Amino acid sequence: MITATKIRIYPDTKQVEKLAKAFGCARWFWNNSLVETQKTYNETGKGLGQFALNARLPGLKKEFEWLKETHSQVLQSVSLNLTRAFINFFERRAAYPNYKSKHSRQSIQYPQGVKIVDGRKLFLPKIGHVKAIVHREIIGVIKTVTISKASTGKYFASILTENGMDAPTISFDGKVVGVDVGLTHLVNTSDGDKFDNPKHVAKAQKNLKRKQKKLSRKMKDSNSRNKARILVAKVHEKVANARKDYLHKLSRRLVDENQVIVVEDLHVKGMMKNHCLAKSISDAGWGMFTTMLKYKAERVGKGYVEVNRFFPSSKSCSCCGHVVKSLPLNIRNWECIECGVEHDRDINAAKNIALEAQRMIAAGIAGAASRGNVRSNTGRKSSICSVADEAGSPVL
Repeated sequence: MITATKIRIYPDTKQVEKLAKAFGCARWFWNNSLVETQKTYNETGKGLGQFALNARLPGLKKEFEWLKETHSQVLQSVSLNLTRAFINFFERRAAYPNYKSKHSRQSIQYPQGVKIVDGRKLFLPKIGHVKAIVHREIIGVIKTVTISKASTGKYFASILTENGMDAPTISFDGKVVGVDVGLTHLVNTSDGDKFDNPKHVAKAQKNLKRKQKKLSRKMKDSNSRNKARILVAKVHEKVANARKDYLHKLSRRLVDENQVIVVEDLHVKGMMKNHCLAKSISDAGWGMFTTMLKYKAERVGKGYVEVNRFFPSSKSCSCCGHVVKSLPLNIRNWECIECGVEHDRDINAAKNIALEAQRMIAAGIAGAASRGNVRSNTGRKSSICSVADEAGSPVL
């Protein structure tokens, strides 16, 4: 199993300078490689792969000697990441790679050579021993370490480890719960539970508005503007941390109390194009929540199923199966004309999601994102459920 642990690091003044140079070299090599790849593709119809990009490094180091100040494998990781970015683009999993800016989040990656010393320091090649707060034991072999600098000026290290143990076999014995996400209530379950949407951005809106006004009045490129920018960034960071904390606790509760978790395969990116709801959807963090459910279920050997996004979960009666022709969003309760049962829109949708997953499991068909082997009630293995393979934070 592969897991990632994000820890806070505290570099001293000299180490901050070295990290800034490393960030700059990695950013420059990314932008330079992107330009060269585009140029080669326009001339020959083929881009540059990882080995071709790495082969350019010796010549670039002779021309730009300041590239030698950065660990060589940091620059080689840039080639790997750029190659992956193009692969993801051509396979339609991501957008076209962009140029990196010095004003956004900065990061570098070490594929090896990083060590944890006495549980209090992190050794980075060409940087030295950096003070770190290792809040949990790092178990397993360190695969890669990503050093990042947030917009607030804080430094973090994301440590990817492999513990050498096989992932537990997914079991479908036990309770199945359907989960329907929304905006009024963030989560509605087939058990009838409703969890409110905290609306973190709305709570911080007054504070954020005041500090953004101060930022807009500062002179460009001045020290006072940079200080005001950091204050705004801290508000956004606090909102993001509060959202993650709430979603971690909620996803952990659902995984602990149920054996199979079922959600809809929502097209969140497409839904964000609705300008009336985009801000609220972004604040809710639906995609982050389902990702947390995935990897937490996988770690304990529980099932995770995604129901097709076109399944009419809200418009179907969970009692008789009748499907109504139209059900506008402003209608939160409705009565089935066939069986006369009155439904809460969200709870009914969650029940239908759970029922659809049970039919999928019984039929042995794959979900929307199926992969991995699972064990059914008969003990035979079949590929009918997706399991998490993301390296998520093991906070909860």
